[in-house]
Amino acid sequence: MSKIPVGLQLYTLRDLMKDDFTGTLKQVAALGYQFVEFAGYGGLPAKELKKTLDDLGLQAVSSHVGLPLLENELEQQIEYGLEIGLKYLVCPYTPPEKLPDEPFFNQLMEKFRKIGEACRQNGLTFAYHNHAFEFQKSGGQYLLDRIYESVDSSLMQAELDLYWVKKGGLDPREYLLSYKGRCPLIHLKDMADDENGSFAEVGYGVIDFPSIFAVSEEVGVQYYIVEQDQCLNHPPLTSVKMSIDYLKSIGIA
Repeated sequence: MSKIPVGLQLYTLRDLMKDDFTGTLKQVAALGYQFVEFAGYGGLPAKELKKTLDDLGLQAVSSHVGLPLLENELEQQIEYGLEIGLKYLVCPYTPPEKLPDEPFFNQLMEKFRKIGEACRQNGLTFAYHNHAFEFQKSGGQYLLDRIYESVDSSLMQAELDLYWVKKGGLDPREYLLSYKGRCPLIHLKDMADDENGSFAEVGYGVIDFPSIFAVSEEVGVQYYIVEQDQCLNHPPLTSVKMSIDYLKSIGIA
């Protein structure tokens, strides 16, 4: 199995980042994460953030950028991203109540094509990150499949969040295999064995991650990204340590 690097989506540590952005990055690097995926830049100038990352030995691979910013400040987001070394700009969310509306859906896909083209022209790749609501059906198809079908792969790649795939009622491994060649990024978080299917640290829930890792290279996954939307049983820094310690224990990190 090839060594796919393991990074962290910094949204997991959002409260710590608010208090000490740079200090939190230092702790992430110390835990053994190789790269980060941003969800905001702490107000730092790009040059300062790039130097901080270089000093810590961290790569900036991807960033979640909200749809309003992608629509209204795309040029600035691309410029900042390039300066800190990003490879991917990711749309993390769309309005779930609007997505099934056909006129809205078509307008959104046209926006995605334009965003994807602007990214491509500047050497970045645009990607879309799912939740569970995209697994409602529209015209006999899951909305997520319609999204990826509506935008050419040269303009938009998949960042599959495997927890939300399972929450949507599908098998994460099988669904990942269905996007072979189009899914360079995957989000890793586990699902607790409780009635709510709560968030859990990687390796501490019911998702069969070893079977997923066994097909990742075949799929074309380039980066594993640990994320936990809410850390319910442990402080966030403890949670992200538990996740990477598990990945180290099975030879992934």
